[in-house]
Amino acid sequence: MKTIDELLAEGVAGKRVFVRADLNVPLDGTTITDDGRIRAVLPTVAKLAEAGARVVVASHLGRPKGAPDPAFSLAPAAARLGELLGADVAFATDTVGESARATVARLADGQVAVIENLRFNPGETSKDDAERGAFADRLAELADVYVGDGFGAVHRKHASVFDLPARLPHYAGYLIATEVGVLKKLTTDVQRPYAVVLGGAKVSDKLGVIDHLLERADRILIGGGMAYTFLKAQGHEVGSSLLQEDQIPAVQEYLRRAEEKGVEFVLPVDVVVAPAFPDLKTKAPAHPTTVAADAIPAAQMGLDNGPETNKLYASKLADAATVFWNGPMGVFEHPDFADGTRAVAQALVDSPAFSVVGGGDSAAAVRILGFDENAFGHISTGGGASLEYLEGKTLPGLAALED
Repeated sequence: MKTIDELLAEGVAGKRVFVRADLNVPLDGTTITDDGRIRAVLPTVAKLAEAGARVVVASHLGRPKGAPDPAFSLAPAAARLGELLGADVAFATDTVGESARATVARLADGQVAVIENLRFNPGETSKDDAERGAFADRLAELADVYVGDGFGAVHRKHASVFDLPARLPHYAGYLIATEVGVLKKLTTDVQRPYAVVLGGAKVSDKLGVIDHLLERADRILIGGGMAYTFLKAQGHEVGSSLLQEDQIPAVQEYLRRAEEKGVEFVLPVDVVVAPAFPDLKTKAPAHPTTVAADAIPAAQMGLDNGPETNKLYASKLADAATVFWNGPMGVFEHPDFADGTRAVAQALVDSPAFSVVGGGDSAAAVRILGFDENAFGHISTGGGASLEYLEGKTLPGLAALED
């Protein structure tokens, strides 16, 4: 795929450059609680603007129902982008309508605009090729060149990700080029030992990547809500912890295959439990206790790794040469259940390994818990995209950028 450096060498002054970014930031009302994804696209937007392009930034945010919804407006993200650029950023209140056309027409060389949430138009996410294509046609009218830099969306066959690049000269932005380069280090010529840490709520979200990594990883450490399905698969009672009963046969098969292939599966040896899920708004004390992983009381819910598990996991990461981490170890948003996630992050900071934090909640946790992002090898902006890449899937947004 052609890169943004090739585009810059060709010259962009006066050209309308459509940048498909990922500004899908978490919001508390209109307040951005983590601007990591905006900062990730900043190098691409800034470089294009410095070179005199008229930059049109587009993204989705959340899951609106194909119609305008103020709760999912990109206006806060546009304002934050302007703050980070140190320049005014225009904002169009629609995607391809009168406001978008007028806003783009008013851009001078070196100026930046953000158009409203692409998912306010049903054509963006339509499964109908013609409807998606029609929306892509209208987006194409806003630009002369396309730059794909929304890595967090490249696993989606959406109009702005898959169809639009076919209608314009297309290039990969700095973020996508970096993300792909990093993920190749996790799939080809991997430095060993190669350890993978998987957490998050549901084991069903990780089945494909576990299946793929059983052929590649040396050890797999499991935490988060998904750990309780693994513990149940081993015959342990898990109280009222999150459990996917229908996934137990698949998990048992993975454990069998891992033993057969010599891949070490590491599960919690102790867990932090509480009678109920904590209140994440008030952060009220949740009355946690620590119990052995094979002795969770019936009325208790596992919500984090325990201290012995934290020590165990740190020891399993200490000698690794490559580490991929996706998914928190517990309900890190509450102080009573953040230690497991903090311990994994600290272990990666302390390790000489090339470490990749695989986007989503893991990336947010690193920032919320106060870690220096530069202490990790790479923090991905796309959890789902990273996982599908590691599963060996073809990602529509990357395929669309190939020539």
